[in-house]
Order: sequence, then C-alpha cells, then structure tokens
Amino acid sequence: MPGAEEKLAALGIVLPPPLKLPPGMVLPFPWVNVRGDRAYISGHGPQEPDGSLAGPFGAVGDSVSLEEARASARKVGLSMLGSLQRELGSLDRITGWCRVHGMVNSASRFTQTPAVMNGFSDLILEIFGPEVGRHARTAIGVAALPFDLPVEIEAEVMIKE
Repeated sequence: MPGAEEKLAALGIVLPPPLKLPPGMVLPFPWVNVRGDRAYISGHGPQEPDGSLAGPFGAVGDSVSLEEARASARKVGLSMLGSLQRELGSLDRITGWCRVHGMVNSASRFTQTPAVMNGFSDLILEIFGPEVGRHARTAIGVAALPFDLPVEIEAEVMIKE
C-alpha cells in the first residue's frame, strides 16, 4: 500500500507553505509539538497555495455555505499536513490519527458541524487509508474564530520516533 507521501504525489496535491502571519504577529507556540511518539497539532485554518489564509470568511450558515465550509475544512487538512511534513520530515512517520477537534464558526442555530468536518476527515482517510487515518472526532459550533475563519481544527497523531 502506498504511503502518505506517495499518495499525495499521485493525487497531484501540493501542500501549502507555512502560514503568512500579519506583520508584527508572533505566535508563542509551535504548529506541531512532538512529545515522544505523539505529535500534537495546534489549531490550523484554511490556507491558499501561497500560504495566505483562504476564504471565504465568516459564519457558516450565514455568509459561508455548507459546501464552502466543507471545502475550507479540506484546506485546513492540507495546511495541517504541510506543518506535519515540515516538522516530521515525512508524513510516512505518522502511524495513526488519534483525535481531531473541529471548531466551526457557526451562525445561530447552524447544526451541521459534522458535515463541515467531513471535508477534513475525508481528506485524511483518502491520504492515510482506513487504518492509519481513522480518528475520533469532535465537531462543535462556536460564536467566532480568529480572522473570522469558518473552521479551525486541531489534532493528535501517533508517530514513529
């Protein structure tokens, strides 16, 4: 079975570079924190191929449609994979996705947060397969997210040391 790196190449997927932060903004934490056989991934947002934040921006169920939000969640996955690749050297070091926590910038009464998060989960399962890619997941609606992002996701993976 092909590894994650080979699968990305076969699909023609190019991962985005590090996030371009606004001038003067400094983050006091790493995007990926490796501790033994685990990598804890800080909350990521969707990125464009040039590293900038990807729109549309706003609340899902209001200014952002369900389909747009699902596509944003997939872009969050690509952003996260880029961070993991830079930190680990290869995505093939990932032996299992443990948990995924998704936060969806939700309009009042928007209840389809799991459907938004499927954009992320489908990508992970496509790249890593059902054994390595399966994960526990939370999908919650929140009143706001940084930069008015529609979705932010954090995760934990097991890795080969």
